[in-house]
Amino acid sequence: MKIYRDPTEIPRNGPGRAVTIGAFDGVHLGHQAVLRLVRELALARGLSATVLTFDRHPAEVVRPGSAPKLLTTLEQKLELLEATGAVDECLVLPFDAARSKEPAEQFVEELLSSALHARLVVVGADFHFGYRRHGDVPLLQLMGAELGFETIGLGLVAAADRDAGVPYSSTRIRQLIAAGDVEGAAVMLGRPHEVRGTVERGDARGRELGFPTANVGVPENVCLPADGVYAGTFTGADGVERLAAISAGRRPTFYAEAGMFLLEAYVLDFDGDLYGQTARVRFTRRIRGQERFEHVDDLIAQMHRDVEEVRRQG
Repeated sequence: MKIYRDPTEIPRNGPGRAVTIGAFDGVHLGHQAVLRLVRELALARGLSATVLTFDRHPAEVVRPGSAPKLLTTLEQKLELLEATGAVDECLVLPFDAARSKEPAEQFVEELLSSALHARLVVVGADFHFGYRRHGDVPLLQLMGAELGFETIGLGLVAAADRDAGVPYSSTRIRQLIAAGDVEGAAVMLGRPHEVRGTVERGDARGRELGFPTANVGVPENVCLPADGVYAGTFTGADGVERLAAISAGRRPTFYAEAGMFLLEAYVLDFDGDLYGQTARVRFTRRIRGQERFEHVDDLIAQMHRDVEEVRRQG
């Protein structure tokens, strides 16, 4: 997949592009179905299958106080887009205050028509863009008739399995993760939810309890699950994915008042220095909620049970 970060870098030679536009946060199964459709349409018409996405979620600029937590960083999103095998090119468009005030018509003329040489545009039926969300599918269809591209507006793709009939959506996945339902989120993502961060030094309390943990610092705008203990995996610098018992929370046994939120992973059957490494943590199942224990020995006994539960399910 060829990645462009500046519209002026995009070559204009060739028959043109089939373009789909969106944040694509999570690159979930609904997104993947759309990408496959774009790929099929592009192949049938001799076009390049192209994604136009943004370097940040537009809400972080337009309404920063209520912007959603991200399912994927930009790096993860690009990796997942490429892994679909359905995308030839991706334009990562910088989104800032100036871009948020860009008239919808200018976006169509300068980006879709001039820079991308679009011949087909595929978006959600409720897609809006441009200053004050003035742009929509009818505008794309109207301008496309003049500029030489067709527009297709798609309905949401419905989920199967346990959430049959519920549309795939990044919003729904965030809700599931926020409720601790990482298994439900995985059904819609097509994989376990993964976060990335750097292993930082903590207060070594886990080591004192006999369970040395990797304290993973995750960016504040990344979606983390509800406080609790989870089964999952940890992947460090060596690239090996190992079973892990993961604690997300504020350690109520040690802090009567709300302590600092920590994401800690106890990596099973591993003994080594992880400090400073970039880590990937995946959540596969919630074991229990966070609890406050009257005695540290009770906490240690519960941690042993948690680890055995992770081992059994792994």
